[in-house]
Amino acid sequence: MAPAKATRKSIPRIACLAIAVCSAVAACGPAPITNLPDSPYAPGVDLRKDAVDGVEVGNRLMAASEYELALDAFTRAALEQGMTPEILTGLGTANLGLGRLGQSEKLLRRAVVAAPDWPEAWNNLGVVLMEMGEIAEATQIFRKAYALDNGESDSIRDNLRLALAKSENSAIKEPENEDYKLVRRGSSEFLIRKTP
Repeated sequence: MAPAKATRKSIPRIACLAIAVCSAVAACGPAPITNLPDSPYAPGVDLRKDAVDGVEVGNRLMAASEYELALDAFTRAALEQGMTPEILTGLGTANLGLGRLGQSEKLLRRAVVAAPDWPEAWNNLGVVLMEMGEIAEATQIFRKAYALDNGESDSIRDNLRLALAKSENSAIKEPENEDYKLVRRGSSEFLIRKTP
């Protein structure tokens, strides 16, 4: 009978130990959520704050390769700011990303007329012309962009090199998969790749 008594005494100890362990584990859980809103719905738009600049939104969408959404953002920015050279360049670049070369060329030509000293617009126009097969004119435009930039942009220099190499090897009829770099004001670059 001695073993039965020992078992009865150990059961309350085991139960107490189990309760203590469960209490300790429960205390380690996440803290309860406080300061819940009165409504279960998402918060509305704060109309007191300034909206994000449409050009900045368009540039972010361009970096994410969302050309259709970028086109919408640049269009909204044009309604607020007018057709500035930066917006014309953004619209032209978005159209280039969508493969609309004719529209892109017209917009970028307007941008370089409006801002003749802006190398990024000249570079992007050169990319469009390269895509259209206008290698001689594109080479001249890349040279102008490179001169306006004082040779500081690696992207413009690389585009000029590609255009010069293509103009020297114009006898080659095979389509080459070249990557041209579009640039925008600031440090960001957009890379346009031909789809296979």
